[in-house]
Formats: sequence, structure tokens, C-alpha cells
Amino acid sequence: MADRPSRLWKTLAPETRQAAAVAFWRDDSADDVPLQHAEAIVAIAKRMNFRPKSVRALPEERRARLLAQMIDVPDAVATRALIAYHFQTQRPMMSAFLEALGIAHDQGLITTETVAPPTREALRRAAGRLRETFAEPEIRLYFQTLQALDGETWANLDDFSGPAGAPGV
Repeated sequence: MADRPSRLWKTLAPETRQAAAVAFWRDDSADDVPLQHAEAIVAIAKRMNFRPKSVRALPEERRARLLAQMIDVPDAVATRALIAYHFQTQRPMMSAFLEALGIAHDQGLITTETVAPPTREALRRAAGRLRETFAEPEIRLYFQTLQALDGETWANLDDFSGPAGAPGV
């Protein structure tokens, strides 16, 4: 299990990191997105020995490529990139998982204030349903993301988010 979003970011395949970086720059879903974009701009500028103003002026696709090439990113940037990636590319899977667990949602976005940690048995059934339709690497990434973002609620996903062949997989 990845204990922090930045550690999970390091494990992503290059093409997934690229897709997450594109999603990150296109995301405007929350009030704190401009802060996270600014943090990414500063990190890229520091890495490239550019001024932040120069990075900000780059086309979105170039900023995405530069971000995807960075292995070490701040937790806030990795968090936003992972969230944006899932909401832009994995909504059907997220919706199916939450429906299988009986968790209220709006197209994969949980709509309740608190979620009780699902039991291992409920997670086993929900994971089995996902495996009927979705690719294993995407399921694993979703589960690892849930754990990295809210380890308390999703602690029981440990059995289901490891490499293929792990218990429950």
C-alpha cells in the first residue's frame, strides 16, 4: 500500500502518470486547484531552473509532460492529479464500486459526509464485481488511491490493492 499520494505517484507507469498530469492541468473542480497548480509550477520551475512565470506561460501539454516526468512531486500535487485522473477517466468504475458497496454517490463522487469503513467481505464482493468489467491495473490503482487519500476509511482494501495474485485479487 502507498501511504502517501506522492509515493503512489512514483509507482505509476509513465503513461498513467502522463494521463494524470494532463487531468491535473485540466482540473478546475475545487477552490484549492489554483494553489495546487501554483505548487506544481514552482516545482517544475525549480527542477528546470526556470522562473515560475516562464513555466506558467508554457502550453498545457508541455506542462503536463514536464509534470509527468517528475518522480518527486508534493503530496498536494499528487493528490489532485490522482483525483483528477480518476474523475476524468474512471467514473464508471468508481460508480460501480460505490454502488456495489451501497455508498451514496453522484457519478463516483461520494455524497455523504462520512463513510463507515466497509467490511472485508463487502469489499471482496465489490472488487469481484469490478473485475467482471474493468482492468486489474486500474482497479488496483483506484484502491491504492483510496487508501492513500483516506487510509482510515479504506484500510480493509489492503487485501485487494496489492499486486495481482495477492489475497482477494
